Amino acid sequence: MSLAAIRRRSSSWLPPLVVFVAVLLLWEQLFLALDVKTFLIPRPSIIWAALGEQWSTLQRGLLYTGTEAILGLAAGVTLGTLAGLATARWATIRDTLVPLGTGMSTIPIIAFAPIMINWFGFESQLPRITVVALMTFFPVMVNTIRGLSQVDPAALELMDSYAASPLQVLRKVRIPNALPYWFTALRIAVTLSVIGAVVGEFFGGPLYSLGIYVTNQTGSFKYPNAWAAIVMACVLGIVLYLLAAFVERMALPWRRAEGTAGES
Repeated sequence: MSLAAIRRRSSSWLPPLVVFVAVLLLWEQLFLALDVKTFLIPRPSIIWAALGEQWSTLQRGLLYTGTEAILGLAAGVTLGTLAGLATARWATIRDTLVPLGTGMSTIPIIAFAPIMINWFGFESQLPRITVVALMTFFPVMVNTIRGLSQVDPAALELMDSYAASPLQVLRKVRIPNALPYWFTALRIAVTLSVIGAVVGEFFGGPLYSLGIYVTNQTGSFKYPNAWAAIVMACVLGIVLYLLAAFVERMALPWRRAEGTAGES
């Protein structure tokens, strides 16, 4: 690998890493100098110690909450994509699903999660999975519709000149055009999935799940433990986001090539 390639690759992750480390150091030293109390915001070293002490419980909670986030994300993305395909194809379905999806996106989690828990039970994961699916459905559906609809007219005219069928137009023009929109929605949905899973757990779930754990530890004034669980939730969201970005890079190699050509 050439030196230019190494510089180009490092320029994407090195500045955020430097800023992240600088913020942690400033946070630690400033709060230590000002003697900020732990119940307000604990220092990173205290949070790190809590992570080590509570690791077994937090690891179990990460797996439980992560399962809810991933299953709900998969359901929401799948249904949103199918709804977007159907909506872009048939006007009748568009007139039905778009208002319905808009209404679903306005449902507050705090109001909906307790109802779902009452339906399916306190220990069931289905309420949080459903909440995550509802949160991720709308952005995926809207971006899929945009990508399938906002196609270059010249490309459609070219396909018409070849007497292409609607299915061929969909496969050759509309879906490739929609993929960047779809992956943008996926990155948004990934972060929403973790938020939905954790907030949904505030109203029910096992004691080791991250949402319940944060609530219980805060109520017991064990704030470092609560912050450790928050860090675990952040790590979960970051990992899922990076996975989504990696899949996008693999699925859309031409966009990576365009970015490389623009930098050279």
